[in-house]
Amino acid sequence: MVDREFAEALDNTREIHITTVGRTTGAEITLPVWFVRQDDRLYLLPVAGSGSNWYKNVRKAGSLRVTARRAERALAASPITDPARVAEVVKAFRAKYGDRDVAAYYPHPDVAIEIPAA
Repeated sequence: MVDREFAEALDNTREIHITTVGRTTGAEITLPVWFVRQDDRLYLLPVAGSGSNWYKNVRKAGSLRVTARRAERALAASPITDPARVAEVVKAFRAKYGDRDVAAYYPHPDVAIEIPAA
């Protein structure tokens, strides 16, 4: 179960910040991203799909830091590559952010990230 402070922060924002560690530089990289929360899991879609640098960083590290408002957590992250599961994440993004914006910002969604936010 998501802890209360973190859950409230997620409920009160449409965008979170993720921090990854560069797979070649070792430098921390922080980016704003959209997300969908379902129960105790967060789902992310990389804008450039599997070509996104932050996605490649997460694949290598297996974790990232998530900041929602002032609540911050270091969390494990798993790639989703199964097309049917990626389609479910895209559907959830469309429900939250709208068909037009998701189509514009995520033109080739071939992967997603699942984060157990417990």
